[in-house]
Amino acid sequence: MQEAMARAARIRLMIFDVDGILTDGSLHYAPDGEMIKTFNVLDGHGIKLLQQSGVATAIISARKSAIVAKRAADLGIPYLFQGVHDKLEAFEDLLAKTGIGKEECGFVGDDVIDLPILMRVGFAASVPNGHGEVKSRVHYVTKAGGGQGAARELCDLILRAQGNYEAALAPYLK
Repeated sequence: MQEAMARAARIRLMIFDVDGILTDGSLHYAPDGEMIKTFNVLDGHGIKLLQQSGVATAIISARKSAIVAKRAADLGIPYLFQGVHDKLEAFEDLLAKTGIGKEECGFVGDDVIDLPILMRVGFAASVPNGHGEVKSRVHYVTKAGGGQGAARELCDLILRAQGNYEAALAPYLK
């Protein structure tokens, strides 16, 4: 845990996968073929608190969905890469756009498609139901599942590691 906290303390950009991380990984299809996803409000507020503390946020997802674009817009996530099958290429593009070094980035993913990024970032995380090959290679595995508070757990961990947790809560403790 000490290593994970030390790594989280250096994060300037936190990147999230979607399916299995910001959602529980289930795919629901409406009769017209439209995909429906369920997001967790605690995760969303955690992302907002992280942004307010000065940590940039991004999404890199292999699947493309209008609902993900809407969720990213609602949360003010400025960097959104969807329909990306080479996640490493998107990651390198993101680094070029932000000027942030890979060691100052965190990424949370759950499947082998996420390994190229997870193996390069300064802080790599996964969820309890992530693929075994992924969980064996990350710095931190959340207690909460994807779509069930995992992103919030990571946001809180980063805020604590950077000494910003109390300041993030202060407006709510008046």
